[in-house]
Amino acid sequence: MPKIEIDSESGFCFGVTTAINKAEEKLAEEKTLYCLGDIVHNGMECDRLREMGLVTINHDDLAHLHDVKVMLRAHGEPPETYALAHRQNIEIVDTTCPVVLQLQRRIKKQYDSNPEAQIVIFGKNGHAEVLGLVGQTQNKAIVVENINDVQLLDFNKDIYLYSQTTKSLDEFHLIIAYIQSHISPEATFRSFDTICRQVANRISHVAAFAKRHDLILFVSGGKSSNGKVLFDECKRVNPNSHQIESASEIDLSWLEGVASIGICGATSTPKWLMEDCRKLILHTVGDEELSKTI
Repeated sequence: MPKIEIDSESGFCFGVTTAINKAEEKLAEEKTLYCLGDIVHNGMECDRLREMGLVTINHDDLAHLHDVKVMLRAHGEPPETYALAHRQNIEIVDTTCPVVLQLQRRIKKQYDSNPEAQIVIFGKNGHAEVLGLVGQTQNKAIVVENINDVQLLDFNKDIYLYSQTTKSLDEFHLIIAYIQSHISPEATFRSFDTICRQVANRISHVAAFAKRHDLILFVSGGKSSNGKVLFDECKRVNPNSHQIESASEIDLSWLEGVASIGICGATSTPKWLMEDCRKLILHTVGDEELSKTI
């Protein structure tokens, strides 16, 4: 029987936990609650909450709703969303992560003080959090995903650099170094480390966790930006790492000759999904062991 360890540090971050708890609280009071976008980037958890009455909508749907309650998830929203909700007499249940909310305010303050400067956000284009950040600048902020994007900046103009809260700290430092080496002496450059430490610290932790085991099962939804970063780190230190969304995706051939299995996940991965993986393995391996003794 292989040893199985579920990473104690994996699972929902503070912001996601707050949003999930608030959704469950509201759904206990009423049959239906609308949520603008997936409450978490994990299909299995979204399915669980949908069965409880959570209805996921998009921005087009929001424009046609009136006199209802709509939850804003941890990723945050741009100012236009709040303005639309006010016009439609929609009650907002705001679960924007405090870290994201603080970042939105910082970017808005910077933009208001110097609207001609380049406000640059290191993040994923189209990501919900990034859309909310860009919205603080009347959609004028520049999003860079990598060093290649940074090369397109105007280094003769002031640059104020921020980061999506779940991005890699190492990549952020590389971008800072590149801008520092190219910025004009006449221009101002300021960088602000806005990466959430609860997320950033998981990178080194998950690397150490992955090294301890023969096989890593990384449980994460395909939409999770944080999940991609953490899985890539698992794969880097332990090539025998597999990303799955649920226990049903476990290939039993992966278990052959394995003495130690580590199960971990993203900040959007519920603990119950990782526990489901452990139970399936124990059940499968236990049945095999039993058949050998008969």
